[in-house]
Amino acid sequence: MIRLGIIGYGYWGPNLARNFNIAEGSKVGCICDMNQKSLKKVLKTYPDMKVTSDSAELIKDPDIDAVAIATPVFTHHGLAKMALEEGKSVLVEKPFTYTSAEAEELIELAEKKNLKIMVDHTFLYTGAVKRIKQFVDDKVLGDIYYYDSVRVNLGLFQHDVNVVWDLAPHDLSVMEYILGGKPEAVIATGAEHFNRGLEDLAYLTFYYKDNVIAHINVNWLSPIKVRTTMIGGQKKMLVWNDLEPDEKIKIYDKGVQVKTKEGQYNLLVSYRSGDMWAPRIEQTEALKLLADSFNDYINNGREVINNGAAGLRVVRMLEASSESLKNNGKMVYL
Repeated sequence: MIRLGIIGYGYWGPNLARNFNIAEGSKVGCICDMNQKSLKKVLKTYPDMKVTSDSAELIKDPDIDAVAIATPVFTHHGLAKMALEEGKSVLVEKPFTYTSAEAEELIELAEKKNLKIMVDHTFLYTGAVKRIKQFVDDKVLGDIYYYDSVRVNLGLFQHDVNVVWDLAPHDLSVMEYILGGKPEAVIATGAEHFNRGLEDLAYLTFYYKDNVIAHINVNWLSPIKVRTTMIGGQKKMLVWNDLEPDEKIKIYDKGVQVKTKEGQYNLLVSYRSGDMWAPRIEQTEALKLLADSFNDYINNGREVINNGAAGLRVVRMLEASSESLKNNGKMVYL
């Protein structure tokens, strides 16, 4: 039985506590938060839970086997490093770290101590993403032409990171998992409107080999909440609307065929418009599956899709996007 310690009981911490308590092979043994009101919430839900406002106390607790970190990104490296040095595997909230150098150091330390790192890219465990990955790998859509994702809503403004570092890790982790491979370059543009020095909307365009293009729109200033991804392929096209309660994925038998006729310079374009179907997807809560995978990763060494290396790849894309933003949309090669 893995005794998990959770650092951070704000927005995400309660979800971690609930799912690790019901996951097979784990139990939450201690929760840390600097806010006394948050600790009172812990005790209201879990009266017998050990609580502390000192993260070092939790990490050094001999009864704790692994540590989940759900704190602002600038604290991730220090807390994860301390846990690894104490011989404890870690689950780190997205984004993994603030710099790729920090991520590389943690990965090297974990390997040296034979410990595990998992990054909380929860969307990879949703039934929708798993089905989309299956469709892409099985060539149901054919060769991929484009990947287009929109993640916008009104707020919540973060105090330490811009909208790219706050919202885009979700989309980057899913894009990287579904498309495979590494993008060759990125162009990022954005703007900030409240003199905070942090962009509140941004547009990221990633360029892959074989002329595949991926576009991500993140925005804290949208009047409506949108969570939609479109993937266009040679054979079929897919739309994933994460806010749709039932038919989250729809596959359209639509496409374009372009031919040339001998002796003619004009292209012959034909359009195909067939049926739409909505495949059934798994309904199990993604964070519960992630918790099960984390436990299996530690106990049995079964590899996971959101390990430290995956987290590092996302951080590198975030860094490249930030560099492009600072240089007014200059193309940055990864």
